[in-house]
Formats: sequence, C-alpha cells, structure tokens
Amino acid sequence: MSTTQAPLNDYLVVDLTGGIAGAYATKILADGGAEVVKVEPPQGDPLRTWSASNSVEPGADGALFSYLSCSKRSVVVDLGTDADVAALHTLLTAAHAVIHSADSPFAGTAAYSPAALLAAHPHLVVTALTPFGLDGPWSDRPATEFTLQAWSGGIIGLGRGAPDRAPVHVGGQIGEWFAGAYASALTLAALRNARRSGVGEILDISKLETEIQGLTYHSVSFLEMRDRPFRSERSIFVPGVAQASDGMVALGCATAQQWFDLCIMVGHPEWIDEDQPLAITTRAFELAPQIYAWIAERTVEEVCEAATTFRIPNAPVGNGANLTGMSHYDERGSFVKNPAQGFSQPNLPYRMTSFDLTTPEPAPALGEHTDDYRNRAAATVGANIGRHEASLPFAGMRVLDMTAFWAGPSCTHILAALGAEVIHLESTTRPDGTRMIAGVPMTDELWWEKSPIFSGLNTNKKSVTINFQTERGQEVLRELIKSCDVLVENYTPRVLDQIGLDYESVKQLRPDIIMVRMPGFGLDGPWRDKAAFAYVIEDASGITTLTGHPDQNPVEPYSIGDPNAGIHALNGLLIALAHRDRTGEGTLVEAAMVDAALNVAAEQVIEYSAYGRLLSRDGNRGPAAAPQNLYQAAGIDEFGRDDNWVAIAVATDDQWRQLVEAIGSPEWATEPDLSTAEGRRRAHDRIDAELANWTRELDSDKIVEILWAAGVPVAKVMQPHRQTEIPQLQARGFFTQVDHPVNGVASHSTLPVVFSSQPDLTFGPAPLLGQHNTEVLAGIGLDPAQIEQLENDKIIGQALAF
Repeated sequence: MSTTQAPLNDYLVVDLTGGIAGAYATKILADGGAEVVKVEPPQGDPLRTWSASNSVEPGADGALFSYLSCSKRSVVVDLGTDADVAALHTLLTAAHAVIHSADSPFAGTAAYSPAALLAAHPHLVVTALTPFGLDGPWSDRPATEFTLQAWSGGIIGLGRGAPDRAPVHVGGQIGEWFAGAYASALTLAALRNARRSGVGEILDISKLETEIQGLTYHSVSFLEMRDRPFRSERSIFVPGVAQASDGMVALGCATAQQWFDLCIMVGHPEWIDEDQPLAITTRAFELAPQIYAWIAERTVEEVCEAATTFRIPNAPVGNGANLTGMSHYDERGSFVKNPAQGFSQPNLPYRMTSFDLTTPEPAPALGEHTDDYRNRAAATVGANIGRHEASLPFAGMRVLDMTAFWAGPSCTHILAALGAEVIHLESTTRPDGTRMIAGVPMTDELWWEKSPIFSGLNTNKKSVTINFQTERGQEVLRELIKSCDVLVENYTPRVLDQIGLDYESVKQLRPDIIMVRMPGFGLDGPWRDKAAFAYVIEDASGITTLTGHPDQNPVEPYSIGDPNAGIHALNGLLIALAHRDRTGEGTLVEAAMVDAALNVAAEQVIEYSAYGRLLSRDGNRGPAAAPQNLYQAAGIDEFGRDDNWVAIAVATDDQWRQLVEAIGSPEWATEPDLSTAEGRRRAHDRIDAELANWTRELDSDKIVEILWAAGVPVAKVMQPHRQTEIPQLQARGFFTQVDHPVNGVASHSTLPVVFSSQPDLTFGPAPLLGQHNTEVLAGIGLDPAQIEQLENDKIIGQALAF
C-alpha cells in the first residue's frame, strides 16, 4: 500500500453546521484527509450534548459527537467580537469549501448565509443543507427528519407495515445520515470543478429530496408510465423478521424460486404451486404461523446456515448490543475503538488498496484550535487552482457500469447526471433485474424496455450488451475496460473473480483504473457470498431493529440499504479520484453495502458501547421531538380507505407553546409539566390521545395549514406516487420530463441539489437494451464485420434471449 498523503489533504473545509447531517458530511471529508475546521459559538455545538438516550454527563462531550468529530479542529467564534469575525474571514479566505446547515448556531445570521458567504469569498464551494432548499414556497417552513419522511412518501415507502396499524417511519434519524453522505459526495464533485475553474458556487441540497431518493423507488415515474401506483396497500413481508430461539433473524423471499426453496427448507415441499408462482405473498401469509414455528425452534445461526444452503436471503437482526460480536464483523474489523472515549464505533465505509485513509484522531475540545487559526497567516486559495471554464464535474470521464438493481445504478446515475459517459453493461440473457420490475406481460412487444425503475435509475447512460460467460465475450469486455477510467460493479464477489477480472487483473488492462466493487458483505469474511438485497443489509446492520411498533417484530424499511450503499460508494470513488488526480495512480475501492449501512446506523452501537443503553423501535416516536407521532386525519384516501395521516413533531419547548395556542389552548395542554420535553415524554400517551382527537376532526390539509402557520413541524403522510403534487418540488424542478422512445414522456426525479453554476442539468432517456453496441464497440476498434459476427454468435444483441 502506498504511503503518500491522504487524498483530500490539500483541502481546507469549514464546518458551519449543527446536527447529524452536517457533522456526518464533514466526517467523511475528514476521513479522506481534508482539514476540517469546526466553527462553534462560545457555548459549543449543541451536538456535543446530544444522546438519543439522554446519557451525556453535564460538562462532557457526548459519544456521538466524539464519533462524528474525529480528526476535526475546533475554533470558537463569537460573532459579537470584531477580532473573532476577522479571524473567521481569514479562515474562509484560505478555505476551499464550507458546509452550512439550517440547524447551525450561525444559520440565523444574514452575514453567514450561503449567498453572503459566496459573495464575500467567490472561490468557495458552499454546500447548504436545509429541509426544503434555500428557495421556493416552503423554504422557511419548519421541519424535522420525521416530518420530511412523511412529506417524501418514505413513511409509506414500498408498502411497509401492517394495514390495520398506523404506518411506521424508518427509525434512527436515517434521513439525516443519508443527507450527510449526499452532501459530502456533491461537495467533492463540485470541488473538482472549482479546482479547475477557480470559481466557487452554492450547492443547494434539499433534505426532502434526499429522503425521496433514499426511501422511495421512482414511484412517480411508475405511476405515469404504468398508469398505476407501485404499491397501493401496506403489508408485512413474510417471513421477514422472526423470533428464533435466541434472537431475531430475517429471511426474505424476493422471487418465486426463493419461496419454493423456503418451502423445502422448512419441510413442506407440498406447499409449492408452480402454476401460481405470483401468489406467493398470499400463500406466505396463510402459512406464516407454521413458518414462524419452524424458525422459533432453531437458533439464529441454525436458521441462517439453512437459508444460506438454499440461497435464501438471510441475516441475523443486528442491534446495538449484538453487532460488535458478530463473527463476520469481527473478522473484517468492521468496528474500531473511539480514540478519545474508547467506545466501539464503525470503521470506515470503504477500503482502498493504493493508499491509507486517515486514522481517526480524537474529537477536539471546544475551541482547542482557536489560537492556532488566529495566528495562522492569511492564505488565498486562488493561487493554487486553475482558471478554466466550469463544466460538469465528470465531463470527459468514461465509466463502465457493471451494476444492476438499485445500489450500483444509483451511484452511476449521479455520475451520468454530472457529465460522465456511463456505459451500462448487461447481456441479452442476464439483463439488469430492474427491467423486470414493472408487471408487464412478457407477451408485450419490447416488454423489457417498459420498467419505470430501470428508466429512473439509468437516465443519461449508454447500453452495451456482452455475454461475458463466453470466451469471445470476455475478450471484448477486456478491450472495453482498457478504454474506461472507472469500473463500478456490484456482483457477488465470485462472478468477476471466476472470469479473471479481479482488481489486480483489471489493473493489468488499465493501470490507472479505479475499480469500485460493491459486494453486499465485502470481499472477505464468513458472509462474503451471502445474497445481499436491501432488506438483508438493513437487517444485518441494525437499521431494521429501530423500525416498527414496539409490540410487534421490527419491519424492514425495504429501501435505504440500496441507495445508501450507492452514495457511499460514490464518496469512496471521489476520494480515489482525488488521489489519482494528484498521483496518477488508480486503486480498488471496496465499498461493501453493509459497511455503508453500519456507518449510518452507528448511533446504536455507540449508545450501547458508551452508555450501556440499547436503542429500540418505538413506533413513530423518537428521541429528537416530543410529542412525535402520526395522527389520523378526517377523510377518505385515494383508495377509498379511512387511512389519512399527519406527522407532527415538536422539537422545542417554543414549538410546544405554539402548538398549544394553535389548537386553542385546551386545559390539558396548558399543564406546567408539559412545558418541558422531559415532561412531555412522560405524558406522551396522553398527549397522543388528545392530539388524535383534535386531528380526527380535520382533514390533513387543514391541519398542516394551522400548525405550519404556528411554526410547528407537520406533514401529510404522502403516498410516494403523489410527490409531484408538492409545490416545493415543483418550484425547484426536482422532477423533469423525459421522453423515452418506447414509453413516451414521464416525470423522472433528478438530483436533490441545485448547483448555482449548473442550474439546469439535462436528463436523457434510459437506453434501450444494447442501443449503443455499435457505437461503443466501434470506438474500441471493432470493425462492422466483427460486430456483425458478435451479433450472429449471440454475444451481443438488442433483445432478451430467454
């Protein structure tokens, strides 16, 4: 491994954030080697005292802050002191980027708004993290991570939860972590431009839009292209999460074959009905008691071993207490000790072969580095960067996209949106599995081109088909690899290893290539070859255990495990690109899906390791607000059901007073004990009952109108396919019209950011299968006769062959 400096060592980043999202974004940058200076008010960042279990001792820094602030510097700035203000501007003059969030202690000061920062320091990349975006009709509306989940459609998601109960949000403030990972990746992308052009810009990131990208599955495109919602009912997936004799275990049946194998595994082959393979969901519900009884008689390890033998997706259900003891994580070193407080925390979400990432240093004490930066001589970034016209960050980069389903394509989707030439590789016998997610009869002409999911994930890409199970196909693939700057793949590890395309072999073809591998559980360890669907990753990382009603088994989010892997893989790639830009050296980036998930579920392990507190699911309540819950509203939904809900989250005592006034100051709400968060938590059941009585008499629009006017975070629990009805998304142009040659025009989501330098990104249609075979293969030297021969030999093609 190289001993050169960390890839981001040249960057100085000023952290003007509060809360998890901003802290996680700058943690990723610090882990990559950036000099991150956390600017704090004299009283310190409120995150220093945060604990989901309220376990931080007075005067101490909390464990989560200690984790998120590893390797950072702390500078105290009192905006009422001229010397401090001057020192801050000196720091900003030397900086390359600022990460700014709406929950920062400095956010209310006009002189430090994103626009003001860029005006004063035009070279800066200013990344702004806000609930709804900097502009638009909702830009000043109050929100929490919980209410954003409701607006995004993420609480409904892919039909998560029992239909006879309230829907359930994904726990663990997951949207904060996901938004942070987006912010770091987009900042690194923008820094590539700024280094070339010498000109900064504002990245206006909407957390609502990142929630849409992480918790919903191109539902708007599905509705418009297929003329029906992706899901219309909530349900509990069977087997899903079940109780074994010694803990929780999860099994998944995503295909008919997996259901058939499950029937055999539990000793009931007579349950198989191959004439009705699409009725497995109904059949599974009917047989659930017998399946659960079989599981309950066995240990978690026994169930997982049996399921692995039958290639049924499976995992133990992780939580703060058991994750660090799992053999796979122990063997891979997935957890390390915090350098200051000694508790367990996740290791980095990716691994590199050509260079070392930064070893975490202790989080700084409040103001520990103030004098260092006050005494530092002023520096100007502009002297060290180029002066070229700005372009899209990845213009001129060729990426071979050997990914499928959601995790990998969500990574390469961003690359394609920001200028890369992305070649999506499939074969006519093994196409991308998302082409099948549409419910289109196989008798329809070009049925494989009609998937809204494939369409949403693959805009701006090219398509090449190569059957690399053949010798000639492997030869062509190797020639194609030689022409690519980056290769991204998410097969199980054995697929490329078996045909001699591991990283060392690929490096022989293209010495400076960056190869991003996205296995579910990593390239080594006992679980290396486990099947890795999103829900399995959620189970194995602890995300699932915080999701669901407390009197029921946890429910799998069935979403975030995939796109979270994609955005972390992109961060790893961008760090590797920074290394190659400086040294010319490529690298392997191992970005295991589960490592990304462990990082965004970090709070569970940290709370248990530091304080002995086991976080658990609590329905729609949460540690950041009280009250926080879903409440039923009046009216009938679009499916004719009495199933309308609103999300309300009171994050501060002031918001509670405002809510009380908004609902008419009833006697129960004016009791002094309810004036504090602690008192409201004790009385949460009673508050829920009273608020439910109030909301039940009003429709959801009226509830939102009343509470938003009072400054209280509130949201309608949206169906995800209704996202285009949100005025804020319309104002920001989050959806764009894409004209597909088979499917016609439909709305497609773009990116959850507005670049001030590139306000209107272009999104072309997803490619037809093999559409660019001739163009791409001719470009690597094949003549027309050779291409025709590949078609005749069925090594390439434009129609499915099975």
